[in-house]
Amino acid sequence: MATTVSFAVRRTAAALRSSPNASTARYLTGTTIPIDVDHYTSGWKIGDIDDFTKAGKYRIQTFNKISEQGLERFTDDLYEVGSNAWEASNAHALVLRSHKLQESEVGVTVRAIARCGAGTNNIPVSRMTEIGIPVFNTPGANANAVKELIICGMFLGSRRVIDGINHMKDLGSKGLAKERVEKDKAMFGGQEIKGKTLAVIGLGHIGASTARDASALGMSIVGYDPGLSIESALKLPREITLTDSIASAVSDADYVSINIPYIKGEGGTHGIIGPDVISHFKPNTILLNFARGELVDSEAMKTFLDGSNGRYVSDFPDDLLWDHKNAVILPHLGASTEEAEDEAASMAADTIRDFLETGIIKNSVNFPPTDLPERPAGSIRMTVVNKNIPGMLAGITETFAKAKLNIIQQINNSRGDVAYNVLDIDPHTEDGETVQLKELQESLTMTEGVLSSRILFGTAGVGYARNIDGTYYI
Repeated sequence: MATTVSFAVRRTAAALRSSPNASTARYLTGTTIPIDVDHYTSGWKIGDIDDFTKAGKYRIQTFNKISEQGLERFTDDLYEVGSNAWEASNAHALVLRSHKLQESEVGVTVRAIARCGAGTNNIPVSRMTEIGIPVFNTPGANANAVKELIICGMFLGSRRVIDGINHMKDLGSKGLAKERVEKDKAMFGGQEIKGKTLAVIGLGHIGASTARDASALGMSIVGYDPGLSIESALKLPREITLTDSIASAVSDADYVSINIPYIKGEGGTHGIIGPDVISHFKPNTILLNFARGELVDSEAMKTFLDGSNGRYVSDFPDDLLWDHKNAVILPHLGASTEEAEDEAASMAADTIRDFLETGIIKNSVNFPPTDLPERPAGSIRMTVVNKNIPGMLAGITETFAKAKLNIIQQINNSRGDVAYNVLDIDPHTEDGETVQLKELQESLTMTEGVLSSRILFGTAGVGYARNIDGTYYI
């Protein structure tokens, strides 16, 4: 028999049903159903925790400094928000930016993780998938901020503005600025971007926005993206030319903007801008890399810059190119605007709220998009995370059938090695009896291949159970 681990705050629905406000109405309406579920406390005894989560609230743990505007989306009636300084390991969701998350920081109470940004390289996504925890990101939240810096990078690469600034500071320190300002301007000549060709590699949120605004500045646009979505395609300038390879896209380009994710391993994107691609550059090509430093082969780029009048502009550190006369290396400023941080935090908060309160999944990097219509009145919503192996759906529905329960509506989606189910059930059996969910959830969760289950009914934070190597955690 499976071992059960429970350090719980036990409640019944009758004791918990206060008048729901606007926030709680999404999942607290409908019926008077006896419920006996546990507040999943990650192995802590109540008496040992002074700062224990208040009954009826989800607990959100933050890493890094998260925008207050975004955190305000977590309403006080349903949420407690605190930093990683909290000693009690009973968070229900984690929100972070650049913090490199360790598995040891993910307590067994954690249902979800959200990053305020597009990349998730600082999160052990594969491991989170294995244990059934969705990881969310905020695609497009920083698109405008990064796009503006790319446009700025084109100007910096075209006109040697930074060199000119540094030169004037040097002259000023010697009292020669006024005397030399006109004589020395020829040292920093450049070119205009109007009428030039920009190749955009990767036409997602940032790439499409860059292409559109560069076109408005009078540039000709060439693009490459084998996975171009309909949404992004609709945002592209009408005059864009699409190519079938990176090499063909850059061959006639004066500027190249790379906007693709960094993927390690065979078939990934590490060093994708290497000797083969760079060999197709024009002698004065300006490469703009505001995506990831590892996308560019620094040795190959240095060889190109040494023998040409090309430029490299990036906001990622590079030990080889940082002081090259034809390189402009900036701090990582791409998303460092108040607007981008506010938008990313707001999007992350909304995504977490949707998942915790209704079971909806959107913008996840490891779970399938999942949306089910609002729970019918009088029903109970449950979610199940399981390994994506044959026979799982049948096993899950059989558990409800054995309990003589009717599934009113359900959805089952999968992605890679994980599957996710949302089910709305009628809590009354075919015999007219009312089910006790405690036994049902244990039977469901301990079905072989199931990783976790949630009951989205009643008090916020309760009703979560996990199957960890054959041990039942509630």
